[in-house]
Amino acid sequence: MPAQRSLLPRSTPVASGISSRAVAALLDRLEAESVECHSIMVVRHGHVVAEGWWAPYSAERPHLLYSVTKSFTSVAVGLVISDGLLSLDDRVVDVLPDHVPADISEQGRRLTVHHLLSMTTGHRTDSLAEAWQLEPDDLVKGFLRVPFPEAEGTLHAYDNPTTYILARMVERVTGRSLPELLDDRLFNPMGVDHAEWDRVGSGAVFGFHGLHLTTEAVAAFGVLLLRGGRWGDRQLVPREWVELATRQHIEVLQAGDGSQDADSARGYGYQFWMSRHGYYADGAYGQHCVVVPSLDLVVAVTSANTQTSTVPDIIWECLAPGMDHPGSARDDEILADRLWRLSLSPVPGSAAEQRSVKARLDGTVMDSPLPDGTTVAVDPVDGGWLLRFGSSLDVDVGHGEWRESSPLGRPVVAAGAWQGSTFVADLWVITTPHRVRLVVDADAGTAVATWSTVPLSSPSLASHLRSPLMTRPDVA
Repeated sequence: MPAQRSLLPRSTPVASGISSRAVAALLDRLEAESVECHSIMVVRHGHVVAEGWWAPYSAERPHLLYSVTKSFTSVAVGLVISDGLLSLDDRVVDVLPDHVPADISEQGRRLTVHHLLSMTTGHRTDSLAEAWQLEPDDLVKGFLRVPFPEAEGTLHAYDNPTTYILARMVERVTGRSLPELLDDRLFNPMGVDHAEWDRVGSGAVFGFHGLHLTTEAVAAFGVLLLRGGRWGDRQLVPREWVELATRQHIEVLQAGDGSQDADSARGYGYQFWMSRHGYYADGAYGQHCVVVPSLDLVVAVTSANTQTSTVPDIIWECLAPGMDHPGSARDDEILADRLWRLSLSPVPGSAAEQRSVKARLDGTVMDSPLPDGTTVAVDPVDGGWLLRFGSSLDVDVGHGEWRESSPLGRPVVAAGAWQGSTFVADLWVITTPHRVRLVVDADAGTAVATWSTVPLSSPSLASHLRSPLMTRPDVA
């Protein structure tokens, strides 16, 4: 893979007025709370002061951001508004008249860009599944057919189709795809040349999720916002839009435990979450871009976190006490060494190099990544193994190390081992938060594959190994 171009300058914690011990405390806390991190980058005064990737994840890899994507769609909306092509008061029915159902309600007719951005259209819950059930080929029309039990502008409900519709409105008024617009106006000027997008069956990007970026690109986005949309000597995003998008427009329902202190209960802007000390972009399974203006701080995190979103709280609680209390150069060296050695653990066990096995996969388990009855073959190859799933999917597996292959276009990185008569392998879909664990019982001739965290768009492993991924969330 070609060397990655740096987007941000580097410095040290001590030179930037931040304690290395505070960063180490953040790592300790994430580990203590069982957050499976894939990367972290801490930026102070516009300089990267700490960065690390848990192998097999690495700096040059783009990572699926899930709903962090929404914040980029918000920026696209701000750009076309500044161009005079769209306004906050423009109605969905006027911009996308060919997607309006015949039986649309009066409230549906009144919905505007503002309602979509703030997710205050009148739904009480996410309407995605119901909208796609109603209109499998037209999510905009399906969304407008889902009943609105609350008046528009009065209640926030996290509602994925709102961002999908914003993406379609941007494309309609510009005549360009969302990726083309953001490449031209945002990514290319910033030096980001590795944005990837997942797409629905029609080829359009989701808009509400599906963007893949490197950790540094996410951190650079945070710096851009912190600088009021300015990158170097260029104003890429209007300052007015950054300020508008990153302030509260609506309160959100309180946390499940009744607490109003959690960052998740601080309010919602225009596709950004408010926090106690700033704002952040948030994606499923722990993808974060946290901006703390008062500390001139940005923290980007990618992970496979299955816990309630607590990372913004943890960042503040661990890093804030260390601001403007830098330690020593020796502290910086200890932290840098720890960050360099970050790693997820390969599967333990023996090589049993000469052993081959064939098995039949039980795909009846919920959210199985592979079809029921798939043949699984494990053959030793060069100190590792070749896994064959059926006739069309071959994956290289290392022992005590990760091996990479791209059987269908996107890379998968795998490691495995024999544990007695059982072969176990982890297959990391390395541009996403997800991995598949395969367990093969050689004596019984059976195998089971399960996701560590089930992808929200589709449980099919083959789908996630194709580039671009083209699917839509499964609807029961």
